[in-house]
Amino acid sequence: MVRRLIPYLLFPLLALSACGDLPEPFLGNPGATARRLARPLSPMLAVSFPSNAMLTDPAGRTLAGDLATALQAADVPALAREPRANDWRLITRAEQRGRTVVPIFTVQDPEGGEQGTTEGSPVPTDAWAMADVLLLRAVSAEAAGKVSDLLTSIRVARDQADPNSLYNRAAKVMVADVTGAPGDGNVALTRQMRAKLAAYGPLIQTSLSGADFVVKGKVLAVALPNRQQRIEIQWYVNTASGDERGRVIQLNEIPAGTLDRFWGDVAVVVATEASAGINDVLNRQSGREPPRGEAVSIKAEPAQGAAAARN
Repeated sequence: MVRRLIPYLLFPLLALSACGDLPEPFLGNPGATARRLARPLSPMLAVSFPSNAMLTDPAGRTLAGDLATALQAADVPALAREPRANDWRLITRAEQRGRTVVPIFTVQDPEGGEQGTTEGSPVPTDAWAMADVLLLRAVSAEAAGKVSDLLTSIRVARDQADPNSLYNRAAKVMVADVTGAPGDGNVALTRQMRAKLAAYGPLIQTSLSGADFVVKGKVLAVALPNRQQRIEIQWYVNTASGDERGRVIQLNEIPAGTLDRFWGDVAVVVATEASAGINDVLNRQSGREPPRGEAVSIKAEPAQGAAAARN
């Protein structure tokens, strides 16, 4: 089952063949949206009920609920509730600017320290005062993307300031033995993936001890009509605790039995292309690529305590 909170890297088909020239490597770009990974700063973002947003209490609670729902849809673990001890917090307020009201969203750490701020689009004062349900929902939908980007920006800034973060050191990656492949595929794919991924810089290991991430490859051979066979290869990128962070999927149809004995150069091509996608996952999990979206105000400081949790 596809998990909604986990984005995937989808590659075009690889033409595996039994003989002749090597197939063309995977081509194409899955795009920034497909590559974006959810990287929450903490187990939960508490969306506080606004008290300074120029809204009635019922409207404020509706806005908080809509914000939490929209943030969940943007892959941010959020709940509309008063903050608990280890919660990060989203504080909403509003300012009158001319004939408009501007909603302002501030992220605080569990100690109440402000870490960053972003603004929503101006809303006509009369419309804001009416607090129409559809308006509040639209405001929340727009804010969710900006808050998600803000959280990523805060995460990156904190990781950059933390000498022990993955931003400032090579990730330790356990590449587990591939399973499910016919012929010598399990051995060939495992060996090639370890070699190709190591070339990008991660420290590759065969033990879970001390690992930041675990890469697991699973192969499924599906019989098709007309003596054909579909080879499905899925590479999972998990945290050491088993939380999935990304996936690279490779698919192709070949004559049945093509890979029942030796994978040879096909394993080289598969690992070469898949390792590039896996490395992209690792880089984003390490905060080494800039967040998408517009500039926001961020406070950078070393991570401490519960705020140091990294995904």
